[in-house]
Amino acid sequence: MSFELPPEQTGAAAWYGPEIAKRNDWMMPLSADDVAEIETATQALVARDADIAVLKPQDFPLPTLAARLKARVDDEVLNGRGFLLLRGLPVDRWSIRESATAFFGLGAHLGSARSQNGKGHVLGHVQDLGMDVNDPNVRIYQTHERQTYHTDSCDIVGLLCLKTAKSGGLSALVSSTTIFNEMRRRRPDLLKLLFQPIATDRRGEVPEGQKPFFEIPVFNWHQGYLTAIYQRQYIDSAQRFPEAPRHTPELIEALDMFDALANDPALNTFMEFKPGDVQLVHNHTMLHDRTGFEDWPEPERRRHLLRLWLAAERARPLPEIFAQRYGTVTIGDRGGIIVRGTRLQAPLQAV
Repeated sequence: MSFELPPEQTGAAAWYGPEIAKRNDWMMPLSADDVAEIETATQALVARDADIAVLKPQDFPLPTLAARLKARVDDEVLNGRGFLLLRGLPVDRWSIRESATAFFGLGAHLGSARSQNGKGHVLGHVQDLGMDVNDPNVRIYQTHERQTYHTDSCDIVGLLCLKTAKSGGLSALVSSTTIFNEMRRRRPDLLKLLFQPIATDRRGEVPEGQKPFFEIPVFNWHQGYLTAIYQRQYIDSAQRFPEAPRHTPELIEALDMFDALANDPALNTFMEFKPGDVQLVHNHTMLHDRTGFEDWPEPERRRHLLRLWLAAERARPLPEIFAQRYGTVTIGDRGGIIVRGTRLQAPLQAV
């Protein structure tokens, strides 16, 4: 294979878990003044029963917080280590409508919300719905099983913790940039295979005119940016389609090495969410995971996170092949899942 690998990557995105766990510069505590700005904007919208799904930044004024938040997201999420944790939203005293409005309003300042499924949900609910994880059309976040390291189909994924599980459900993060560097040092022959298009299952959510799977390399080098896209279960389940290219033993070895590195405690890090935490993750340089969990028996106490998929205005360029999954690669207007009949909506409960 004549393909030449990109150079080893340096900079803040190439981090190792044990070192990152010793720091707290990835946390942004919200002050009382910050929370007051968020609540003022939220209450005005809740009072008029505003449609959350169409909120724009001008609908959610944050006189001092917006500029500071956007600057940190630009520097640290899009162009730095790849994640940021906001702490201190008072979700324990908010209704679900207030929490959803506040979260979506904050997100509107960071990007355009994208549909997270074929139903057009621009506000997602991450809960155990009792779904069968072995059903090829079930998304793993609808279960209590571990998700495994993966990316979502957007520039930034945001999670707001409303309630935590009885046990488990930790958030796990690993740098795909660091995985690239480690594979490049140890097995460049296998790494090269991950720059070839690989079939990934759409799990039944197929845009018009598209195959039931997309074919994008795990690693992509474009205009000086190294970008990753990955979900191993969906790569494996795409083999159910006879027309999908078959996995070679060498490719399986490369994917297994990728997984082994992602799961290596020398690379990854874990964090425990508290109610009111907002995690923002850059999909192009990071993979995220969630450990399995045991939930509370009482429905009102059960683990519940809200999720946003955002297309950021100041995001990196993506190669054209991403249009198979993102619909377009136009910065600020890409990502998400659109199928026939999709209508954008922000449900206040999991449906």
